Amino acid sequence: MYITRKTGGKIPKFKKEERNYESKKVLSLLMTAALAAGVLTGCGGGRGTEETAQTAETPAAAEETAETESAETAEPEEAAEEETAGGGIVGVALPWLGTQNWAEAEVMFKEQLEAAGYEAIIQAADQKVPQQQQQIESMIENGAQVIVVGPVDGSQLGSVLEKAKDAGVYVIGYDRLLENTTGVDGVVQFGSVKTGELQAQALLQGLEELKGEAPYNIELFGGGPADPNAPNFFTGAMSVLQPLIDDGTLVVVSGQTDFTQCATVDWDNSKAQSRMDAILAGNYSDIEIDGVLSPNDGIARAIITSCENAGQPIPVVSGLDAENESVEWVWSGRQYSTVAKPTNALVAETVSIIDSLLGGNGMPATDVTADNGVIDVPIYELPPVVVTKDNAKEVFADDPDRMALLKD
Repeated sequence: MYITRKTGGKIPKFKKEERNYESKKVLSLLMTAALAAGVLTGCGGGRGTEETAQTAETPAAAEETAETESAETAEPEEAAEEETAGGGIVGVALPWLGTQNWAEAEVMFKEQLEAAGYEAIIQAADQKVPQQQQQIESMIENGAQVIVVGPVDGSQLGSVLEKAKDAGVYVIGYDRLLENTTGVDGVVQFGSVKTGELQAQALLQGLEELKGEAPYNIELFGGGPADPNAPNFFTGAMSVLQPLIDDGTLVVVSGQTDFTQCATVDWDNSKAQSRMDAILAGNYSDIEIDGVLSPNDGIARAIITSCENAGQPIPVVSGLDAENESVEWVWSGRQYSTVAKPTNALVAETVSIIDSLLGGNGMPATDVTADNGVIDVPIYELPPVVVTKDNAKEVFADDPDRMALLKD
């Protein structure tokens, strides 16, 4: 069972050592310097003369001058220490920028890392594993001390992540588990099993509200099989739905209930729409579909479009990511629900872990781990939130951009 825990927060930077000087020693040294300068005064002019004039002060004045110079000398060192404590090179390897949450992540990582004093190297791999491998290798070569990885395929980066580990680079998985490697220090994500549970619960709530009494005709969709979150979403959802399928409350008319049957390769909306078209044509020529479990917002919109094209009433459809278009659809009643996973919060949690690592404090404590096939990886989970028209204004109260979409 997963336990959600919010960790992190800014880690205080190390305190710098204070430089104290005993006044008696300073005075003694200055007096010695003054006497030496007096001897040198009789020996010549030019630069020596100028230096003697500046040095030949009363002991009290000399002490004050020395203390001022000492303070001035210390300031650049302290400034340099401050810069080092807040600095460092951080790489961010994203899978692509084709959905709103990943496009937001690119912008927010740049803003938050630079605000924290880090140099950010941010690249996206256009859903291509070899390209992401090359980008991570480049980040290692360019001196990244921490690399944040939102993997295209969480099981295909083992070799390059081991290389990062051997080079002393910390690796943090972002939003998705990094599998089959020891080269990962932790993963920051929203609870993936919990997300699936929320999607299923919202689907049931919508069916009860909008589709009358059971039984309900439904279909099931999963996400991209290369994404380790996708089977977790499906597992969480089926833990809620399977008992109701077994007792006849829910009827999967197509009979497709296994993740491998329901998965959507590459999270591709067009592939999801084509599958929905085929399901409707083959199974719903004379009956209505009541609801569809959808793993994210883009697929949800594709499913709804397919149903409208087939002349079906709009079914109850779940979603994920609170994309702007789907927030509008939820508000207008076309899409029943989405699940909000605020990118800003996930990026902030990641940056707080980076602060801890580069501040010398290691990975923060967490009581959640996941077996990645080789090691148990520390997981830092944030809680997802289901969004319907009834609670949208409450959920997005602190999100002015999404609040602006909720037009009466």
